[in-house]
Amino acid sequence: MAELEVGAPAPEFELEGPEGPIRLSDYAGKALVLYFYPKDDTTGCTKEAIDFSSHLDAFAAAGAEILGVSKDSVASHAKFAAKHDLKVRLGSDPTGAVTEAYGAWVEKNMYGRKYMGIERSTFLIGRDGRIAALWRKVKVPGHAQAVLSAVQSL
Repeated sequence: MAELEVGAPAPEFELEGPEGPIRLSDYAGKALVLYFYPKDDTTGCTKEAIDFSSHLDAFAAAGAEILGVSKDSVASHAKFAAKHDLKVRLGSDPTGAVTEAYGAWVEKNMYGRKYMGIERSTFLIGRDGRIAALWRKVKVPGHAQAVLSAVQSL
């Protein structure tokens, strides 16, 4: 699969959410920050979700919504959100189809062991449904603010 680039149409998706299916088309006419993270309730993923949640009002003022995606279940997402008072919407991708469509399912290497996993990555989808910006191999500190700046410049 070819890697997504700025200007490419965002792949359509359908994820599972607590309120029912979540589709890209639900965000038509709005900017969407779609971020992929490895696992609920782990240190980096928790910090990232809290950072995005703390900037939620600023994202909304700039006309953008935020959706975090992992392969964790809807029940796991609900528990994660409640435990950390998260305000961002979380979508479950149990089959990994959406994660793969966005190129976030990659080979990783830890302590010499190779395995497949979710690469922490973020896609800013513009109001036109195209990729406006993307970040791969995200480092959490300062990331939410960097994405907010990009949203504000749309």
